[in-house]
Amino acid sequence: MKEIDQYKEFMQEVMAKVMPYVREAFLSRAFSVETKADLSPVTEVDKGAERMIREMIGERFPSHGILGEEFGCSAKETFTWVIDPIDGTKSFVAGVPLFGTLLALLHNGRPILGAIGLPMRDEVYLGDNETTFRNGSQVRVKDAQSLKEAVILTTDISDIERLKSRPKFDALISEGKIFRMWGDCYGYALIAGGLTAVMSDAEMNPWDILPLIPVIRGAGGVITGWEGQAPVGASSCLAGPPELHKMALKILNG
Repeated sequence: MKEIDQYKEFMQEVMAKVMPYVREAFLSRAFSVETKADLSPVTEVDKGAERMIREMIGERFPSHGILGEEFGCSAKETFTWVIDPIDGTKSFVAGVPLFGTLLALLHNGRPILGAIGLPMRDEVYLGDNETTFRNGSQVRVKDAQSLKEAVILTTDISDIERLKSRPKFDALISEGKIFRMWGDCYGYALIAGGLTAVMSDAEMNPWDILPLIPVIRGAGGVITGWEGQAPVGASSCLAGPPELHKMALKILNG
């Protein structure tokens, strides 16, 4: 697709503008917090960041559709941008710096570009399903063959207890080296960047998972739903290097 480079450049422009705004707000701690209908928190920074991104898209690509976590979906078009202004709002509110900004571009419903921006690390992972770059340098998943050396990651283990199988997840933990909840997009960025790890989340929305797909695939990893289904449309996620993903999939569904 001849336009792909301009879309990549635009994603970098978006992150260059939005990440400092999110970072400064996080450091200042001067923001209000509300509770949404699903009892999850939302801040004025979430809303401000999404408005900023929507305005940039509207100015540059007025014919494109937009799906955002905070302000919903405009009419679906051939090209649709997917926005999660702060992936990890609970961490953001709690003062934990492991949150990020997610952006994807869909072409006829298929994610062709994805970006993970990590404001507190000043890093942007940009993937196109074939390659992934972190701040301009190409990254790849670890060529790992055993879970014994892997970090097992999830965002919220209570989601697993509520929606999936805690005993099976415990079996996966027992096969790994370390278990941590370095959650939300941060864990997926670490996998793309070469950490020997598997990450599984029991609950995902479109704006959570769609931006991750081109990043993980571009780095040579595998990303699916919890049961191995296609990630587009999935409401859960499992990601990692190919062999580790295969092993984890078998344990979680065996």
